[in-house]
Amino acid sequence: MKPSHIVAAVVAVALAAFAIWRRRKIPRERFVVLLIAAVALGVYASGVLSGLPSADKLIEDLAKALGSGTYVLVGVMAFLETGAFVGLVAPGEFTVIVGGVIAGQGTIEILPLIGLTWACCIAGDSTSFFIGRRLGRGFLERHGPKFKITHERLDQVEDYFKRHGGKTILIGRFIGLVRAVAPFVAGSSGMRYGRFIPYSVIGTGLWATGYLLLGFFFYRSFHQVASIAGRATFVFGILVALIVAVVWTYRQLRDDEKRAAFVAWVERQSRRPLLRPLAAVGRGTWRAVIHPVWRVVWPQVKFVWGRITPGDLGLELTTAVAVAGVGAYVFVAYLVTVDMDPGPTPMDASLLDLAGNLRTGFGVDVAKVVSVFGSSPVVGGLTLVAAVLLAMRKRPVELLALVVSVLLVYVAVHVTKGAVDRPRPPHPLAGTWGSAYPSGHAAYSTTYVAMAVIAARVLPNLASRATLVIVALVASAAIGASRVFLEVHWPSDVAGGWGIGAAIFGLVGAAALIVGYVRNNGTSAEPPDGPATHEPVSTVGN
Repeated sequence: MKPSHIVAAVVAVALAAFAIWRRRKIPRERFVVLLIAAVALGVYASGVLSGLPSADKLIEDLAKALGSGTYVLVGVMAFLETGAFVGLVAPGEFTVIVGGVIAGQGTIEILPLIGLTWACCIAGDSTSFFIGRRLGRGFLERHGPKFKITHERLDQVEDYFKRHGGKTILIGRFIGLVRAVAPFVAGSSGMRYGRFIPYSVIGTGLWATGYLLLGFFFYRSFHQVASIAGRATFVFGILVALIVAVVWTYRQLRDDEKRAAFVAWVERQSRRPLLRPLAAVGRGTWRAVIHPVWRVVWPQVKFVWGRITPGDLGLELTTAVAVAGVGAYVFVAYLVTVDMDPGPTPMDASLLDLAGNLRTGFGVDVAKVVSVFGSSPVVGGLTLVAAVLLAMRKRPVELLALVVSVLLVYVAVHVTKGAVDRPRPPHPLAGTWGSAYPSGHAAYSTTYVAMAVIAARVLPNLASRATLVIVALVASAAIGASRVFLEVHWPSDVAGGWGIGAAIFGLVGAAALIVGYVRNNGTSAEPPDGPATHEPVSTVGN
């Protein structure tokens, strides 16, 4: 019998004895928990678990049994973790890592699995968010007292999500219990969905991709990877809690009365005989090391932090990064697929057949007209007009971002076409040249969305900024669909074109937001070595 089995047996007996002895004086829930813990330790001590198959063997058997059904398993569990609060009892890292391991064994493909898991995580977050929105604060007020959630605490939660909701959704994705409930609380606290979804997209993308690739690359050591991942999640949660505690303490101690009360408490504790030596060492360390270092480092940290967290820019920046991440994934996923097999995918063939069934002479004529608006001469001409207007309005950052993005999209499209050299559909209804992947018209059409976003930020008193962006999105979708309708491109070509356009515009847009903020506000902040010499300037988001 192993030493660990002996220790588990002793602890199991002790827990069971304590639960039975105190059964009349402890709550029923605690009594049940103690008995469950005692039984679990007893099972471990018996050595029964040692006879079970290894984790590697179980994963191998699961891969053979499920095959392509692993996609469904991982996707469903990724959705249920937040969509049905399953994460409260079964953390989702394990299932996602299992999916990566099975992909590493070659049973399924890793890129489609990443996209499916990512989409299911977003869907789960959104479902939980809208459940919270539907139930609202009334649900928490009715059932919160059972968990000591008072009206005052709900007010604090709502205020917290107004100020830090996005960061909680993003960082909380990597902390088990927070991940399971944060979307629900965000919805019930009144957080806007438009503010919620960009952080969810980035957080779920990083989480799903990270754990899937962890299982994929280290599939031969699954039990070690799962153990390391669990410890890493636990340590990350502790680290976040420590950072939150330090920030909260710092803000509390900025109040003179609270700081004086804290100092008095420390002084009282330092006079205790057992703590006196520790207090003496602590004072010396504070005076000789911590305080001098703090005075030098803190102004620099505050100066840098003020430039990477510029108020409302955080949401714009997060949205741009989210768009870029989704676009890059779509482009790369189809690029790898097409590079392995340049022929049509099953979805390509189905959608092209559907287009053929819907095709009429009038429809072809309309599609040809719509398609022209995605050509490089038309998009280039409109970009030039937009650049002149931005120059007249003295918006150099937006001008540079638009022009650089359009040029990068043009170069990326033609470089990829030359590298992939995918054949087009066999019977095009319009003139074609070059290879099929990606669709240049679809990629260039994302310029309309970028120009709409810029116009919504730049033009004053615009009646409906959302309507302008929606119209641009519809135009981009129509241009891409016209290429499929005319059988000039496979649907995957169009998706890849949209992906590369979104990725480039998103990344350049994120960089432009940072540059614009520093340009307009950087000189107004107080630098670490002295006061500023300029008056504050309004933020970039006019």
